[in-house]
Amino acid sequence: MSQPRHSPVPLDAAALDRLALRYVERFATTRGKLADYLRRKMRERGWQGEPADPEAIAARMAERGYIDDRLFAEAQARSLTRRGLGAGRVALALRQARVGEADAASVAPAVAAAALDSALAFARRRRIGPFAAAPAERPQREKQIAAMVRAGHGFALARRIAAAAPGDLSQIDAELAAGCCDEDEPC
Repeated sequence: MSQPRHSPVPLDAAALDRLALRYVERFATTRGKLADYLRRKMRERGWQGEPADPEAIAARMAERGYIDDRLFAEAQARSLTRRGLGAGRVALALRQARVGEADAASVAPAVAAAALDSALAFARRRRIGPFAAAPAERPQREKQIAAMVRAGHGFALARRIAAAAPGDLSQIDAELAAGCCDEDEPC
């Protein structure tokens, strides 16, 4: 027969601080994610003593420089755009990581500047448009456009990349130089 499990020792303020410190040393995180983690641990293990405020502990960790939401947002945005994800997916990832609106807005210009490179990286990875072995028929091209839009890229840019002939990046470069394929404008 197996041994009965012992119930975990309830947390107190010092134990919660140790958990927070251990979490931020192991993971890149945001204030919101740390506060969520601490609330979950309090719920799982119970509490003894004076009630603690997970938001205050997260703010204290940020004051000490252990957490920086803006740096987290910049690193996350660079990573996602390098993988080929567009502005929509980057914004979603930052919301899920509980990055504040001001910090998320500060990385938006860099994400917008990398939109073409990111879209081309996605197309290269998925063999779309200029990176395909052969021209795609209309149903396949529609699926490719849908995949690019789901990846957070604008429709107009996705359509131009998917419509490009295999091996022909000059068509996309020429359209961009002419001012076409802006994220907000239809081509």
